[in-house]
Amino acid sequence: MAATLRTDRGRIRRQNEDAAFMDEKRGVFAVADGMGGHLAGEVASSMAVDAVRRMAAKHDAPSIAVLRDTVQDAHREILDRALTSPACSGMGTTLSLLWRGGSYVYIAHVGDSRIYRQRGGRLEQITQDHSLVAEMVRGGLITAEQARTHPRRNIITRALGTPGDNTPDLLAADTRPGDVWLLCSDGLTGMVEDADIERAIAENPLEQAADALLRMALEAGGRDNITLILYRHDGQTPQARGEETTWKRD
Repeated sequence: MAATLRTDRGRIRRQNEDAAFMDEKRGVFAVADGMGGHLAGEVASSMAVDAVRRMAAKHDAPSIAVLRDTVQDAHREILDRALTSPACSGMGTTLSLLWRGGSYVYIAHVGDSRIYRQRGGRLEQITQDHSLVAEMVRGGLITAEQARTHPRRNIITRALGTPGDNTPDLLAADTRPGDVWLLCSDGLTGMVEDADIERAIAENPLEQAADALLRMALEAGGRDNITLILYRHDGQTPQARGEETTWKRD
């Protein structure tokens, strides 16, 4: 298996509040997009990624129950920090988490970061956005194209560390040799059309595809932090322990 990670502050934001985790050999990947207050978003996303790291160190095999417990624990920890630390008041984060086990990937997802699968050159969004405009699209009130420029497109309806509904979507999806999986924050998908993402992955090796996606998001304006992980399933079984990479702001 092969995987690569890219992240960038973008052209507008003063700091990068995204965080990401990648354990390539074990097939564990996560992207978190923090929000709320000066640097508090960075705190929330880092706490979510720390929860994923602890999960990967503790468990040898994925399961829906393990992913659910990890997300719920992360939510409670972030909410407690937000309630007890004035500097972190109102913070929260998305979390999109993928763990491969055999011929399946197990996914936990909260917020509007995304997980895609590219198979046979065709890109498919596996997760559903927890956002106001996504709900409007699903309800037939606006089109997907209108959602891209809607003035309330940044309002998310579920986030870790915030009051209200934070229930993660939990699912399993099959994966085959040659599949490419993309985890990303909305700094990519808000700037680059799915068709262009699909083309970049189809036409380039993994490292060059990641570079191309980051470049396209920046050239389109880079209005938000941009984080993406590309992972190609090569048919090998993930090992019980592997090398991990964690990213957070310098």
